[in-house]
Amino acid sequence: MLDLTYETPKPKVIAGAKQDWELVIGLEVHAQVASNAKLFSGASTAFGAEPNSNVSFVDAAMPGMLPVINEFCIEQAVRTGLGLNAEINLTSAFDRKNYFYPDLPQGYQISQLYHPIVGEGEILVDMGPGIARKVRIERIHLEQDAGKSIHDMDPAMSFVDLNRTGVALMEIVSRPDIRGPEEAAAYVGKLRQILRYLGTCDGNMQNGNLRADVNVSICSPGAYERYQETQDFSHLGTRCEIKNMNSMRFIQAAIEYEARRQIGIVEAGGTVDQETRLYDPDKGETRSMRSKEEAHDYRYFPCPDLLPLEIEQAWVDDIKASLPELPDAKKARFVLDLGMTEYDASVLTADAESAAFFEEVAQGRDGKLAANWVINELFGRLKKEDHLITESPMSAAQLGGIIDLISTGDISGKIAKDVFEIVYTEGGEPAEIVEARGMKQVTDTGAIEAAVDKIIAENPAQVEKAKQNPKLAGWFVGQVMKATGGKANPKAVNEIVSKKLG
Repeated sequence: MLDLTYETPKPKVIAGAKQDWELVIGLEVHAQVASNAKLFSGASTAFGAEPNSNVSFVDAAMPGMLPVINEFCIEQAVRTGLGLNAEINLTSAFDRKNYFYPDLPQGYQISQLYHPIVGEGEILVDMGPGIARKVRIERIHLEQDAGKSIHDMDPAMSFVDLNRTGVALMEIVSRPDIRGPEEAAAYVGKLRQILRYLGTCDGNMQNGNLRADVNVSICSPGAYERYQETQDFSHLGTRCEIKNMNSMRFIQAAIEYEARRQIGIVEAGGTVDQETRLYDPDKGETRSMRSKEEAHDYRYFPCPDLLPLEIEQAWVDDIKASLPELPDAKKARFVLDLGMTEYDASVLTADAESAAFFEEVAQGRDGKLAANWVINELFGRLKKEDHLITESPMSAAQLGGIIDLISTGDISGKIAKDVFEIVYTEGGEPAEIVEARGMKQVTDTGAIEAAVDKIIAENPAQVEKAKQNPKLAGWFVGQVMKATGGKANPKAVNEIVSKKLG
């Protein structure tokens, strides 16, 4: 793997009325485990089912029902930890987190507080070519999701849908290493990318399968460095948590607002209260939800229905051996082996499907040329039509066929764009289309020379100008290309025109 050199971005500084302030941000990301069954029952996790149709007796907390751990969910959590270069705890345990809410039938949530399945890890967050920040992961623990209360179906009543109850969540907790709104959004984006490569979460934020609780505090310049030295959180100021953010754009906006709110309080001589807040995207502001609970408020204790979870190192090693190539490694390989820019490599590795498509196109071909056609022509067209790579009407084999025709000199770059349009809209094999429609490039130097002679003979005034100013030779090249319907080999045309004009 190529060891790319990065620089650390500067912290976001928000200019206050009286002094400058820096932001300190930590995130708790809840990622729904990609599994067909829930964490402690066999009920389906399919999204969009009829309300309360994916609910087992365990999920509904019927008397006498006991949870049974879904081994695949454990495997997915281990896979995620390995993908984040994290420590895997061979022994972990589940706890009960006690609180009442209408869509939590048990009156408690089975989670992991004291002994999580995954320990410390890290993510390298890209902030632009050559710029990145390392964000430390404190822990990943497994827990069951709650249901959903619905308040807008009846003016006098609320409804409850328990389909999500018991769905497995991975709570991925970062250290307070994030220093700005853009960085927070980039962190969530990078985490989402890694989870999707691993296949452990589909990352669908719109469906609530990936959502973040954002902890924001302000501190004076230099305070964060003191925290790094002492690990004393008092240097970082009082934090407020913004719950259930499911949009990277809203995450940025909420942090900006919350930071300015806290600055306003402190500079007016007040004190920031530690609390949980919600973000209102319509008003562009956060509002208080409740005072921030601590662990003792939830009366955590070991779950009496589940023994400590013990896994074997050999099983972890087998999972590690099956991990796919992750985006950082893939990007580094594209830069090192194919000689492409870091930016192009980032575009091509944005998601696993795009990377796989590109690699099929580039197989046995010029990597830079393949990247140019995939990024500029195909991705550009798909973006214009709001399509995903999985919805592309052109296959990797078809695009590779066009690149082969360019490489062999059968078609020029200009003709290739015409072939691309035909294949994209009508389908078909590029080589057959070129042959059937007479689109092959003219490489016969005799025919090209005859065309050049004709243009020169018809334009004596331009010839004299070109002899005085060689740059005007391009005019003759353009005329020859026009006369041959763009089929003449551009390189041959340039050479013959230069020779003829002396």
